[in-house]
Amino acid sequence: MPEDALTPLLLSVAAQDRAAFRALYSAAAPKLMGVLIRMLGTRSEAEDALQEVFTRVWLRAHRFDAAKGAAMGWLVALARNHAIDRIRARHDTVSDDLAMEALPDLAPRAETRLQAQGEARRIGECFDTLEADRAAAIRGAYLDGLSYQDLATRHDVPLNTMRTWLRRGLLRLKECMER
Repeated sequence: MPEDALTPLLLSVAAQDRAAFRALYSAAAPKLMGVLIRMLGTRSEAEDALQEVFTRVWLRAHRFDAAKGAAMGWLVALARNHAIDRIRARHDTVSDDLAMEALPDLAPRAETRLQAQGEARRIGECFDTLEADRAAAIRGAYLDGLSYQDLATRHDVPLNTMRTWLRRGLLRLKECMER
């Protein structure tokens, strides 16, 4: 979904339109999930945070001002701020050595680690098949949470060119991973 299509959805959500909220969730959740995983470190915590972020979107959509910026930028800012709040809350807890010892060992088993290493190696090899600027753009968009506009500015290309780079790059990565 084009980024500019999020603005009318967000404005409709401000008017309590449930269908618009579902469409907004479908369009924005993957990117916000990427930002949250990157910041929080675990998928389970990111999933919880994503649910809370969309609750905030429902409650605060009326605060969005399209004149001040893009809808995706507003959504990413909400997600980042929420992740920062969660990270700060972690530091407020008292660490107790006995409590820490009582926690189960959640480290992945050797087989799981080897499988993950193999997948990571495959992803790295697939990234190596892309042109360096395309690979950097994909990393920026999906790992660092940068907007299309930020990436277009960083790589000094038009916005639509950046969208094409990302779409084609993802298709090439998918094809490579499926081999």
